[in-house]
Amino acid sequence: MPADPRQGHVVVAPDKFKGTLEAAEAAARIAAGIRRAAPGTEVRELPVADGGEGTLAAALAAGFTRVPVEVTGPTGLPVDAAFAVHGGTAVVELAQAAGLARLPGGRPAPLSAGSAGVGTLIVRALDEGARRIVLGLGGSACTDGGAGLLQALGVSLLDADGTELPSGGAALRRLARLDPGPSARVLAGVEVVVACDVDNPLLGPRGAAAVYGPQKGASAEDVAVLEEGLTRFADVVAATVGRDVRDAPGAGAAGGVGFAALALLGATVRPGIGLLLDLLGFDAAVRGARLVVTGEGCLDAQTLHGKAPAGVAAAAARAGVPVAAVAGRVELSEREWREAGFVAAYALGELGRGPSDAPAKAGELAEVAGERLAADLLHG
Repeated sequence: MPADPRQGHVVVAPDKFKGTLEAAEAAARIAAGIRRAAPGTEVRELPVADGGEGTLAAALAAGFTRVPVEVTGPTGLPVDAAFAVHGGTAVVELAQAAGLARLPGGRPAPLSAGSAGVGTLIVRALDEGARRIVLGLGGSACTDGGAGLLQALGVSLLDADGTELPSGGAALRRLARLDPGPSARVLAGVEVVVACDVDNPLLGPRGAAAVYGPQKGASAEDVAVLEEGLTRFADVVAATVGRDVRDAPGAGAAGGVGFAALALLGATVRPGIGLLLDLLGFDAAVRGARLVVTGEGCLDAQTLHGKAPAGVAAAAARAGVPVAAVAGRVELSEREWREAGFVAAYALGELGRGPSDAPAKAGELAEVAGERLAADLLHG
């Protein structure tokens, strides 16, 4: 039953505004503007994420506990990372351990970057008693098929001489044998759910190396090397575990980490925003609300294909609650954003003196947006 527009609370559930505001700050600023323009209104802040960068922060804002861990970064140097845990569920964000932001000096290492640190986060989460791992993929610096993650879980990847392979996708060309080791025992009774919004397979023109390798600094020659390594990896994994998931949707996510999760962790894949909204208790938060406010850096065509604001809008619509959007830029036409389920859309760049004001004053302008939408949608 639709919420009564004259009563109820407001839920502010934005994703990050990339490069300007983290999701929690965006939520706080928009909420501050609403409270200022509509005193007495109950406003609940629920920053969200779609499974990529910001997933850990969203879980923490929803009441999960942060557990810091020093892990091996993508190039082998130690990095400070963390996961979040609550009630037997752990949220592991790949970007914490193997993200592009973890590359020393920002220098890419397309052939040798690895995912071992992600495996270490999973091991530590299991040590904390987690029996459900939510693995957020996005922002990966590596194209190793998840080999490093598996090695951290006790899987041995051996060359023809029986020597453990070093980090990175290029080394997989020498893979001769895979020994699962203690990984099955470590993961016994553990549910692994991958939050993923891409359907790329592991190999081929839509695969991990071809599509995402260049974004991680891979040249055309590097892409060919990585493709060869991932192909060899897929062949050996299929021969070892008795099933072949190289063509499964999402296998190519995060440089092939999706493949490792599907093949050897028994993972299931769910669209990121839907999984995160369930995890964060969105349905309970929106019950009885009069308005939901969401947003991101740019409301554009990509928004309509599974990004966080579209997921929030769909979930709010199921509860019969109207949704407004706040974004740094709004590139959708009014017809497009209305068809996507938004009753209003506010662009930060149009609230200042001009678009150039938005990045530097994003926080202030998010408060202005909160005031404006409160005036437009909460009065009367």
